[in-house]
Amino acid sequence: MAMTRRLAAFILLLASSVKVRAENFDCAALPDETLFPGPWERYIKAPADKARITPARILATFGNVTTSSATPRAITPGDHVPGQGILIGPEGLLTLEFDENIGGRVCFDVESVGDDPELYLSYSESPLFSGKLPDATTDRSHGDLPLQIEFGTQTGVVCVGKDFVRGGFKYLTIRMPVYPVLGSGPAPFPHRDVLPGQHVLSPGAERRKSDRDPYATPWVSIRNLWVDCTAYPSQAQGRAYSGYFFSSSNLLNRIWYAGAYTLQLSTLDPGEGSSMIDYNRLVDDNESPAGSWYSNFTIANGTTVITDGAKRNRIVSPIDLLLATPGIAVSTRDMLAVRNALDALFAHQYADASLPRAGPPFGFHGEFLDTHHLQALLSVHAYVKFSGDMTWLTRRWPAYLCAVNVSVAKIDNDTNLLPGPEGHSLEASALLSVVLDKTITLARWLGDDNDDNLWTAARAALHKGIQSLYCPTTRLHAANLVESHRCPDPDHLAPQAGNAWALVAGAAHPSSSVSRALSARWLPAGAPAPETPRLLSPLASSIELAAHAAAHRPDAAVVLILRHWGHLLDGPGFTNSTLAAGVAVDSRGRARPPEDARTSHCRAGAAGPTGFLTEHVLGAVVAAPGGGAWTVRPRLTPWLGWVRGGFATGRGLFEVRVARVVAVDRRGDVIRGGGQVVEMTAPEGTVGGFVWDDDQPEIEFRGGKTVAFIVREDRVGSAPPVEELDVSPGRRSEADCEEEWYLQVFLYRNDMRLVYDKAFTVLS
Repeated sequence: MAMTRRLAAFILLLASSVKVRAENFDCAALPDETLFPGPWERYIKAPADKARITPARILATFGNVTTSSATPRAITPGDHVPGQGILIGPEGLLTLEFDENIGGRVCFDVESVGDDPELYLSYSESPLFSGKLPDATTDRSHGDLPLQIEFGTQTGVVCVGKDFVRGGFKYLTIRMPVYPVLGSGPAPFPHRDVLPGQHVLSPGAERRKSDRDPYATPWVSIRNLWVDCTAYPSQAQGRAYSGYFFSSSNLLNRIWYAGAYTLQLSTLDPGEGSSMIDYNRLVDDNESPAGSWYSNFTIANGTTVITDGAKRNRIVSPIDLLLATPGIAVSTRDMLAVRNALDALFAHQYADASLPRAGPPFGFHGEFLDTHHLQALLSVHAYVKFSGDMTWLTRRWPAYLCAVNVSVAKIDNDTNLLPGPEGHSLEASALLSVVLDKTITLARWLGDDNDDNLWTAARAALHKGIQSLYCPTTRLHAANLVESHRCPDPDHLAPQAGNAWALVAGAAHPSSSVSRALSARWLPAGAPAPETPRLLSPLASSIELAAHAAAHRPDAAVVLILRHWGHLLDGPGFTNSTLAAGVAVDSRGRARPPEDARTSHCRAGAAGPTGFLTEHVLGAVVAAPGGGAWTVRPRLTPWLGWVRGGFATGRGLFEVRVARVVAVDRRGDVIRGGGQVVEMTAPEGTVGGFVWDDDQPEIEFRGGKTVAFIVREDRVGSAPPVEELDVSPGRRSEADCEEEWYLQVFLYRNDMRLVYDKAFTVLS
C-alpha cells in the first residue's frame, strides 16, 4: 500500500511537470495504414475492403437453387461456383456464411430476372438462428420480419435501402416464396412465415395478390453478392490500427483483436442508430408495424459514435461507453466516436444536472439510473486521459461538476451509502467513490482543486458505508442493507458488479479476501452475477478484471479472460470474431430466454479485455492527458512467455516488449535463470516510470528513446533485482523475424548473454 501511495505521488509529480497541450489532439486524424506493422496483423478481423465484403461459403440450400449456366445444376452446401451465377426460383432458399460477423447494406449484381421476382432476406449473427426467419434486433419480444426485395425488371447492381443497414450478421438467408394461384390460400400470401400480428416489411408497398400473374414462374439470377459495411465510418481502411497486442498466447491475442473488432462494428454513423423502434416512437412518432426493423434514427451529432452494440440497441450506453473507451484508445484510437457519445449524453442533461439513462431515444422523458449517471461521469475521465482533449474538458467542466454534486447530495448521512432499489446500493456507492477519485484527478489536470477536501471526505464516508455491508461468511459485500441483514446466510445477494466496483474503489474489506471470494464462484464459462442469475455477463466480468488487478491478483484476471472470453469466441453459437453480450449459465451459447434471438453477439461493453490486457498485462498505463505521463508495470502471469504491444496518442507512439530470459555463457549453458527483459519506448517530451513490484522504488526516465531493464526473479546475494541494459548498437542482436522477436540476444556483463527462456512452460 505504501508503494501504491508513492507511485501515485510520483505520477502526480510527472503529470504536473508536463504541460497539458490540447493542440496535440486531433481526434479525426486516423491513419490510413497500421502504425505498427507486423505478424500480429493476421489477428485483425476487419475486412481488407469494407465496401465489398463477400460471403465465404454456402451454408445451406433448399429447393429451387441452381447454377445459372447453360446446363444448370443444383447447388449444395460447400459449393463454390466462380464465374457462374446462382438462380433462385419459387421455394428456393440459400443461406450464406461470412468469415466474420459484419454489418452494412446488402447489394446484388443481378444477372437476369423473370416474371417479376421478389426475395426475402433473413439475417442472423449466430448459427443458432440462421434460416428463413431472422434473429431479433428491436425492443419487442418477437423476432424480426424478413426484408422483402422486389426486383421487377431490374438487373445490374441492386442494394437494399439505406434505412435497412443491418448492424450485425454473419449469416444471410435468401429465399423466394411460393406463389399461390389466384383464389387459393389466404391473402396476402401464406409463405411469409410471419408471427401473429406482424406485417410484411418492404422498402416499397406490399404487392397485392391480384397484382401478380397467377401462372407466372418468377426467378432471379444473382452473379455476385456483397455487403457495403457502414460501421466505423471514421476509418476508410478498417485494418489501419493505431495499436497492437501480440503474446505467446494465441487465445489472448484472438480475444484482444476480437474486442477491437467488436468496438469497430459498434461504432456507427449517428444517423443509422437505435433499433428500439417502439421507444423511438416516443420521439419520432413512427408508425412502423410489428416485426419491422430499420436503422435510421439519429442518436448523436457528428459523423461517428460508439454505441452499445452493432445489432442492438445501437444507442449510446454509459456502461458500454466506459468499458469501450480504453479498448478504442489502444486499438483504433477513434476517440471522436467517444467524444460524440459523451456529447450526446451531456446534450440531454436534465435541469437538475442529472444525466440520462442512455442517449437518444432516451433523455426526453426523464429516464434516469444512478449507476448509469455515474458510469457516464467515469467515461469523461477515460476520454480525457487517452485523448488529451483539455479543451473539451474545460467546456464541459461546469456541467460535469453539477452532475457529480447530484450524486454526492444523495449520500445518506446515517448509512453513508447511496440509495438503491432496496433502500441502499453497494454498486452505486462504490461507483461514486471511483467517480470522486477520478474527479480529483481531473480537477488537478485543470488546476481546479478547490473541492478536493470535500470529495476526499465523501469518499471516506462511502468506504465506511460499503464496509458495513461486508459479510464474513461469504467474504463478500451484500448488495444493500436488506441483504446485509441476511448475513451469515450464505445465500444473501452478493453482487458481482457491486463487489468488483468496491475493489476498484479501494473500499473492499479486505481486498484480497473479496477478490478470492469472487474467483471462487467461477463456473466453467465464466463468472456468475447473482444479480442476473441466468447470465454470465462480460460487462460485469470486465469490471471484475479491474477488481482483481486492484487487489494485486492479475493472474486471476487472466484466468477469467481465458475462461469466459475464450468461451465467447469458441463456444457453440458464437461468431468466432466478435464478443457477445453474455452466455447462459449452462454455457449453451444462449442468453436470457425468450430473448435468445435478440442477444447481441457484438456488444461494445464485452470488449473489456482489449484495454485490460494492454494496461495490466503489457503494463502500459497512461497517467496524464494524452500520455504526457505514463508508467510501465508489466505482468506476464504464469500463462505467458512473452508479450509486446503498443498504441498511439496525440504525443506519439508507445511500445513495450517483455520476454522471459536466462543468462548463458559463451557455450550457451545456462548460468542464471528466472529473469525478464522489459523494453519500452515513449514519445519525446513525455515522462514516465518503470515499476516492478511493491517492494522496489520506481525508476524514472523520459521519453524519446528506447530503454530496457533486466528484472531478476531469482535474486542472488546483493545483486539488484532490476538493472538497466545497454541497448546501444552492437549490444543487442535482433531475431531473424518479427514472428520470433523474443529470440533476440542481449550482451550482458562478464561475457554473459541474455536469451529467451525456451524451458518456460505455461502453467496448466
